[in-house]
Amino acid sequence: MAAAAHVDPVHYPSLMGALGTRLMNHYDVIVIGCGAGGYNTAIRAGQLGLSVACVERASNIGGTGIRTGCIPSRLLLHTSEIYDLASKGKNAALGIDCAPTLNLARMMAYKAATVEKMSKSIHKLLRKQGVTLIYGDALLAAAGHVIVRKAGGMQQILSGTSIVIATGSEPVPLPFAAFDRIRILDSADALSLDRVPRHLAIIGAGAVGVELGSIWQRLGSRITLIERCDRICHWLDRDVTATLERSLKRRGIDIRLSSDVVGLDKHSDSVSVLLRSTASGEIATIDADMVLVAIGRRPSTAGLDLASVGMQAGPEGVLPRQGPLAPVTPTKNSPGIWVVGDAATGPMLMSKAEEEAIACAERIAGLPGFVNYPSIPQVLRTSPEVAMIGKTEDELRGTGAAYRVGYYPLAANARAAICGTAEGFVKLLVDSGTNLIAGAHLIGPGAADLISQVAVAMEASMICEDFARICHPYPVWSEALRQAAMAAGGWMMHA
Repeated sequence: MAAAAHVDPVHYPSLMGALGTRLMNHYDVIVIGCGAGGYNTAIRAGQLGLSVACVERASNIGGTGIRTGCIPSRLLLHTSEIYDLASKGKNAALGIDCAPTLNLARMMAYKAATVEKMSKSIHKLLRKQGVTLIYGDALLAAAGHVIVRKAGGMQQILSGTSIVIATGSEPVPLPFAAFDRIRILDSADALSLDRVPRHLAIIGAGAVGVELGSIWQRLGSRITLIERCDRICHWLDRDVTATLERSLKRRGIDIRLSSDVVGLDKHSDSVSVLLRSTASGEIATIDADMVLVAIGRRPSTAGLDLASVGMQAGPEGVLPRQGPLAPVTPTKNSPGIWVVGDAATGPMLMSKAEEEAIACAERIAGLPGFVNYPSIPQVLRTSPEVAMIGKTEDELRGTGAAYRVGYYPLAANARAAICGTAEGFVKLLVDSGTNLIAGAHLIGPGAADLISQVAVAMEASMICEDFARICHPYPVWSEALRQAAMAAGGWMMHA
């Protein structure tokens, strides 16, 4: 149980003036936000014997990843791929003929039920570790104190030795057009449509745009991807993006690169998107049923009253950290304030948030928690799947590093021959001096699972020769990793 403590009106006059002297609950750790960063911090801190309160402003827990991001998008990518395979006769060569009927309402109900099931499981995990869950808006009132504003105007004061900001992120709107949830959508809206759009225009061809475009294209929408850069998913390896772009185009997705959106005109039953070519300056118009704006996300740090503890958010709301997971101590009298997940610098990934959460709780408990950022993988659940870890070739060239490339096409893989899926490859980048894996880039079936083998090798500082010596069962997709490692050493056998 958390101990009760009195607020000292001498040290916190503004706090006392607002709420008056009263008993507060004191915790070792107060976590603001119950998404991936927040609930994992709370669970690990509870395991380590710390008293924990977790404050969530939404009506239920799980954050973007569970409720409006990773889980619902991965589920719809899975179900839409099943429908796509069946509806287009892609199994006919295997002797399987079928003509499925799409029941979108049932698909969305299955998605909602799965999300609720996962949210309830997080509730159970928090209860198991004795975490106190409090619903309301959190405000950093003073050093070591948080005000929680609840529904109905009630307020509760918490005091804590450590405060963890895990407030997640939110979609960035266009500067000239707000989300209206009907014609101009954010990613959460696009995961809950009650009908298949005739034509969905997507502004932004990053991970969100490409994945959600894949879902609705499989379910029958005409998709137009609009990207201001000269290639989709520009942070990925160039060979990967080229292969992915070809695959999307073969599926009928229209891709407009080097195009800025300069205006949206809403009509009663459609939206006109005005594009300007970054090369020629020419203006073009695209008419669509709906527009999904997927130009990025920003940390949800507004409203915390950061100034009360001497903090100031950086560009786009990102909070500062004094080195990887160092506690931020903005004033001499304040306790440690920690930042994890999307509110902190770095890619907005559930896997990153979980790693930071574990390390954060361990550091608070006095243990040497750390995060090895270069070995955090990233995936796209498109078809074909995409996964990467570590450096790209562009990054290695930019640093002047000497490296070798181990490239293996999936067309040479026995499992690919069985499944009739030859698209994709494995590409390992190996440091020439140390023989360590500097990066890996996969596109093809199972890429999102295979990348974990590379993550293990990188974490273990395994040299490429050792990676090539790992025996795999036959015939499986993961043999491609071994062949790529052999290729980096100059002795690939099966291609």
